[in-house]
Amino acid sequence: MTVSSGLSLAFMVIGVLAVVIAIVAVVIMSRRPTVKATREAEQIRDRAEAEAAGIVQRAKDEAEQAAAGRREVEEEIRAVKDEVREFRSDLERRELRLADREQRLDTELRRVESRSQAIDHLKHELDQVEAQHTKELERIAGLTADQAKGELVATIENQAKREAALIVRDIEHEARNEGDKRARKIVTLAIQRVAAEQTSESVVSVLHLPGDEMKGRIIGREGRNIRAFESVTGVNLIIDDTPEAVLLSCFDPVRREVARLTLERLIADGRIHPQRIEDAYERGRAEIEQLCVRAGEDALVELGITDMHPELRTLLGRLRYRTSYGQNVLKHLIESAHIAGMMASELRLDPALLKRCTVLHDIGKALTHEVEGSHALIGAEIARRYGEPEDVVHAIEAHHNEIEVRTVEAVLTQAADAISGGRPGARRESLEMYVKRLERLEQIAAGHEGVEKVFAMQAGREIRVMVKPDNVDDIQAQVIARDIAKKVEEELTYPGQIRITVVRESRAIEFAR
Repeated sequence: MTVSSGLSLAFMVIGVLAVVIAIVAVVIMSRRPTVKATREAEQIRDRAEAEAAGIVQRAKDEAEQAAAGRREVEEEIRAVKDEVREFRSDLERRELRLADREQRLDTELRRVESRSQAIDHLKHELDQVEAQHTKELERIAGLTADQAKGELVATIENQAKREAALIVRDIEHEARNEGDKRARKIVTLAIQRVAAEQTSESVVSVLHLPGDEMKGRIIGREGRNIRAFESVTGVNLIIDDTPEAVLLSCFDPVRREVARLTLERLIADGRIHPQRIEDAYERGRAEIEQLCVRAGEDALVELGITDMHPELRTLLGRLRYRTSYGQNVLKHLIESAHIAGMMASELRLDPALLKRCTVLHDIGKALTHEVEGSHALIGAEIARRYGEPEDVVHAIEAHHNEIEVRTVEAVLTQAADAISGGRPGARRESLEMYVKRLERLEQIAAGHEGVEKVFAMQAGREIRVMVKPDNVDDIQAQVIARDIAKKVEEELTYPGQIRITVVRESRAIEFAR
């Protein structure tokens, strides 16, 4: 029994009870003889009947509402039951598909396992065959696998080295062509704008006399004048059969120039004796010092440098009387500074800094007669002492590679120095030094394996090396040229550059008889 039916039954019972009560009331009232009682009874009955009818009607309405709700609930239950049936059928279909897929997977797994076993078996057989094949190859070749592997690695390594050498040669050739082209342009522009005189200085000064009778007056009684002159000036005075001329010889060009001025003053005065020699020497030395200061100032003004320490200007002026292989050192510094400034402008660097580096790179030569050591290191110490920038100091100390080059300024200083010293007519060497350098060049080249003949040509500017074609191939010839160049750079000092040419020639000769 549902809730709605229970409620309907309850309301019906209540209605019946109301009717019964009304009837009872009517009966009781009917027993009373009065009309009033009868009327009251009827009224009670009417109210009871009305209430009973209302209760019955409400019960019917509630029963209808309950029936409608029951129908909705029953429809919802039927819909839920339909969904459950569909879901259950879907689950059954999925279970069937999963079972079928699991069965197929099991089948594939068994197939893969069987194939894996077959592959392992074949791999084992292949390993056995490969081992037998390796043993047979080792027996036939007479080498073990490790030995054969070593020979193969060595062959591949040699081949790789050869290919690498070919690649390096091509890259170097391309870089050299491009670098030579650009460097040639820069250097040519720099040299073209600098006009320098040929070397004319010497280690001996010649002083012309008004007459040969002056030689006797210079010598003095029993040679006292010449002895006093050499003692005061420190310069050797050579009087020989050369007509109307005497020679002044000294390793220090400043002292030689002071002695020359002293002797000129004595000859012009005509009074030559030890006291006059000392007076003339003091005046000559003071004049030379002033000339040195003026020469240093003129050089810096020509280069546009105005903020240099006075001591450096004085030392720079002293190089006016110093020569290197016959080239005047001060003129060499000015020429190098102009070249360096032009190259710096072409390379978009600071021309003022490059001129400063180059004009001071040989400043140490002003003190090499007084201080022992390399002029590059001496010059760097002097420049550092007088407050020059570190880039300038490094360019000075590294211009002969005594210190490793670290800056572009030092490289350009080296280049300008080499251009100024290596141009035709700039320097000259003594015959002995020249011969020794040529001999050493030939010795360095002849010390390599496979070299047959060596010729030093073009005054030592080129070495031609003839190699044996059976012992040296093209790549080895290039290696020999590079080794010779490196050893020449390490052992020899020379202006400019030296070209090393390795010639490998193969000839086939037959005779027809």
